Amino acid sequence: MKIANTTLHKQPNFLDPTEEIKILKDPNSVDLFDQNGYHLTKAEQAFLGYNGYQTIERRHEDCMRYDWMLWDKRDGAHINHSDIFERKGFSSNALEQLYAIAPYNPMLYKLIKMKPKWGIDISIDYVSPDAVFEVFHYEWDSFDYEQVIEKKLEIEEFLLKLDWDDVAKDLWRKKDDWFYLDFFEQTKWRTDYFGLSPEKFKNVIWDN
Repeated sequence: MKIANTTLHKQPNFLDPTEEIKILKDPNSVDLFDQNGYHLTKAEQAFLGYNGYQTIERRHEDCMRYDWMLWDKRDGAHINHSDIFERKGFSSNALEQLYAIAPYNPMLYKLIKMKPKWGIDISIDYVSPDAVFEVFHYEWDSFDYEQVIEKKLEIEEFLLKLDWDDVAKDLWRKKDDWFYLDFFEQTKWRTDYFGLSPEKFKNVIWDN
């Protein structure tokens, strides 16, 4: 397992306006607004390229998502998913543009009121003829960039020091303690088992 050569951007906001005015005026461009996650609306995506971020080319990929931990292993313990995320607010000329167009498309006020946030998410699973289960899951968000970077470094150090096949086997021996718990109860049981602070995610993104 190794850490991917990716990074989160400290700049919290889109600063520059977009030329995709037609998208901003479309009342459907803010449909399916993700209040507590990282999925970008069409209106948000319109600002990516004009602010120096990679545009989204695949229909199913609508987040500012980057690889995090890499592990080319396909038996026993293995990474199910491992990502870092960011979602931008708006300031400077980009914010002024939204205010100018919002009278034509009031749905843009959802973007105007957004707070920027960053997050980490990793899941390690285990497969064998006798056992299939999630060994470790940790998801953590914050509106504070420095807090997320600190948590990211903490979890990286934790992940790299363990033999995850051994961890999985120990967890399976203890399965009567956690196997029949629901998802959130299992997650709490595991963070207690590993001595980690609880997960923290699904923060609602709007400012007051």
